[in-house]
Formats: sequence, structure tokens, C-alpha cells
Amino acid sequence: MRLLFIGDIVGRNGLDFVCRVVPRLRQAEAIDLVVANAENVEDGSGITKAQFRRLLASGIDGVTLGDHIYRKREIVDLLAGDSPAVKPANFPPEAAGRELMILTTADGRRVAVFSLIGRVFMKPVDCPLRAADRVLASLPEDLSAIVVDLHAEATSDKQLIGRYLDGRVSAVLGTHTHVPTADEQILPGGTAFQCDVGMTGPYDGIIGRRYERILETTYSFMPTTFLVATADLRLSGAIVDIDPSDRRATAIRRVLIDEKHPLAAEA
Repeated sequence: MRLLFIGDIVGRNGLDFVCRVVPRLRQAEAIDLVVANAENVEDGSGITKAQFRRLLASGIDGVTLGDHIYRKREIVDLLAGDSPAVKPANFPPEAAGRELMILTTADGRRVAVFSLIGRVFMKPVDCPLRAADRVLASLPEDLSAIVVDLHAEATSDKQLIGRYLDGRVSAVLGTHTHVPTADEQILPGGTAFQCDVGMTGPYDGIIGRRYERILETTYSFMPTTFLVATADLRLSGAIVDIDPSDRRATAIRRVLIDEKHPLAAEA
């Protein structure tokens, strides 16, 4: 089976771009399942109910969220239901949302997806290793794949968690830093790994924000609003091939679709 995992969708223009490209990319690459990190859709921080529903309508099967999950309060009600979205599994149990979603492909194969937050250079959270152990112990046997969104800052933190989960999940794919890394690989135990699959949104800026405002604040120490950039839209992510018989990954490759790509052409 083939999975497309899309990195952090930033801004409304990033949302527009991903909704245009995903249906075509699914068809072109014979994708069985699409998962996207979407915690930065609304002005670069948070997501609304309408935006969430639009992602699902575009062909995205499930949404993962990270440290900006609750920036838009309206999403809390949606997370409290059975919508295909997950909070990080190492958030406190009192935090709104579920820690695991099981998605079903068109041909009936079931895929477990959960998210973990790293602890290096991040706000304090529970241990991601113990959280992963708990989630994995709760999973049913009839799964074709297990996918983890590793939302963390430091590459060392991501590599450690990836090694801890090697052979126990199908893929550990990093998000949060918005910069794609060139370390995609199959770990010895059969787990696909990449430190960060990159950002989906405007690349003419600094991790999706207009660089002029960031430079101004950095130079003067005077606060400004970091507006979302608008130009050079790209979809960034990874395609992972998985053998359902043993849930091991057989291939991983980076995906980068820019505005000049045929799949991004205006209708």
C-alpha cells in the first residue's frame, strides 16, 4: 500500500494549494491514504472547523496536530468527537482530542495513525516513548500499517524516537520545523523515517512567515505581527510504500510540488 504524508500546511494560501494538488497527486501516484499535519492553516497558527472539513473534502483522510492544536478554540468541539484528527499522544489525558485514529483505505485496509511531541526545545510534555508504548499496546491486530507524526524541534530527539520505534511502526515522519531534511531512509527494523518532511505553503519567507517582519523584530527587538507569506507555494511531504503483510516500509521518497509542476496547474 502507498501512503502520502504531507508536512505542516501553513496559511490559507497553503490550504488552497494543497486542496488543488492532493486529488491529482492521489491519482498520479496511486495513493491509498493521505495524512496531513494541519496545525498552522489559520493565519499560520491553528485550524478552524471549516478548514478541517475542506481538507477532508479535498482527499485527505486524516489530520495530525501539534503544539498549536488549540489556537482556535472552535476546533475543541470537533476534536472531542470522532473526526479523523489526533492530538499528540503525550499530551495530558485531560487535553481535548483523541490520541489515536484508525483510518480505512478504499479497499478496506486499516491504518493506525498517532502523533508525538518531542521534548527538546519544546514546552514540557509527558514522555513520548512511554506514550508510544501505551498507544501501541492498545492497537488491534488487524492493521496494515502504523504511522507516527513526530512533531519535534531537534533532529537528535527525532532520531532517538525513530530508533525507539524502529520495527514497531511502519513510518516515523517528522514535522514542526517546516524545513525538509534529506535523510529519508528505511531503518534496520523496517520503519520509514525522515526527520522532517517539510512545509506545505509559501516558501518565500521564513518557515511560512513574511521575512521582513521577522527581520524587523530581530533587529529592533520591537514586536510585530508575523504575517503569513504569499509567494512560492509548494507541497512538501513523503510517499511511503508499506507491505501490509508485516507492516514494514519498503520505500520512502520525498515529495515537493511547486507552482510550476503540472499537478499544480490552475483548473
